[in-house]
Amino acid sequence: MTDNGEKNGRMTLLLIAGIPLIMILASTWLWFYVASGKVDLVDVLGTANKGTLLPSPVSLEELSVTNADGLRFSATRSAEPMWRILIPVTQSCAERCLETLHYTRQIHAAMGKYRVRIDRLGLLAGIDANSSLAERLGRDYPELQLLYTSSAEFEAAFAQISADDQVPSYYVVDPYGWLMLAYSAADDGKDVMADLKFLLKNSNG
Repeated sequence: MTDNGEKNGRMTLLLIAGIPLIMILASTWLWFYVASGKVDLVDVLGTANKGTLLPSPVSLEELSVTNADGLRFSATRSAEPMWRILIPVTQSCAERCLETLHYTRQIHAAMGKYRVRIDRLGLLAGIDANSSLAERLGRDYPELQLLYTSSAEFEAAFAQISADDQVPSYYVVDPYGWLMLAYSAADDGKDVMADLKFLLKNSNG
C-alpha cells in the first residue's frame, strides 16, 4: 500500500471514529443553549399542529368539575385512554356555543376509525344541571358528556389562556385532562382533524 493510501485509510478511520464524538458534542451544545433559553427549538423547527398551543397549562383534574349527578369528573377514570374535545358553554355565548357544539359534532363524526378514541365534553359554566339549556343540550346532543363548574372557577382557570379577552371556542384535551390546543370558530375543521389524527397516531392514548 502506498503512503497516500495509508494516509487516506487513517483519515477514514479517524473520521468514522470521530462521528460519535462530534454528535455527542453537538447534542450537548444544543441542550445547553435550549436549557439556558438562548435557542427556542419550537420556534426554529416549527410545530405540526394547526391549533394554538396554550401559553399556560390548564388541567381539568385541578378544577371543580362535576357531572349532572354531582360526581367529580376525572379524565383518567375511563377504562380506555380518551382524547377529548372540550366546548365551554356560558350564559353569555348563547347561539355561538350551540353552533360550536354542532360543528364539533360534525368533526367527531368525520374522524372515522379514530372516532371511538375521542369524547366530546360540554363544560357548562354557571349553568345549573336542571336548567332549560342543560335539558336542551341533553336532548339535542345525547352523545355529548355534560359537565358543570361555577362561573368563578371557570373564569379563574380560563382567563389565563384567553386572547384579547375572548375565550377560544373549543379545546383538545389529552387523556390526562390537560388542555393542549385551542381553536376558534374560524379554524378549518380539516385542520382540527389533522391535529387529532396526529395526536392519536403518536401517543399511547
